[in-house]
Amino acid sequence: MDPAELSPEEAWKKAKEACFDLLAMRARSKDELRKALRRKGFDDELSERLLGKLDTSGLIDDAAFAEQWVRERHTHQGLARSALVAELKRKGVDGAVAAQAAGEIDRESEEERARVLVRKRLRSMTSLDEQTATRRLLGTLGRKGYPQGLAYEVVRDELKKAGAESTLLDDALPD
Repeated sequence: MDPAELSPEEAWKKAKEACFDLLAMRARSKDELRKALRRKGFDDELSERLLGKLDTSGLIDDAAFAEQWVRERHTHQGLARSALVAELKRKGVDGAVAAQAAGEIDRESEEERARVLVRKRLRSMTSLDEQTATRRLLGTLGRKGYPQGLAYEVVRDELKKAGAESTLLDDALPD
């Protein structure tokens, strides 16, 4: 289907269906929908008019989208604030809106999520020396956007705890 060959009413209907189909799968930013409509061949005037209507009716809201995105990605992917802001900007969300949404994650929450990630990774690193484990854990946290200072602190603390638990287990085992 080439939207240029459709009547204006039919093009409007098809563009609206395309947006609704995308929104049925998950929330989208206004820019994501704009790009999808462009890929499907709809002209910019029709797209902007439709996106304006969807925005006015509350079906698309970049601020609400950003808040939901931050909650989901922080909880399930373990992403830090800086990584979340970068993702939202790539999705066309305004930088200030992205920063405000990511600001909902406080330092304690970010630190706790980093600790969970490190503990999970540590389980598979029992055969590695401390230096290699440290490097890999710092890399994991770095890729997820955690600040360097926080990453070092969490990795150091969790390695210390893991070492203490390992020592306690060794002491409890008979010779």
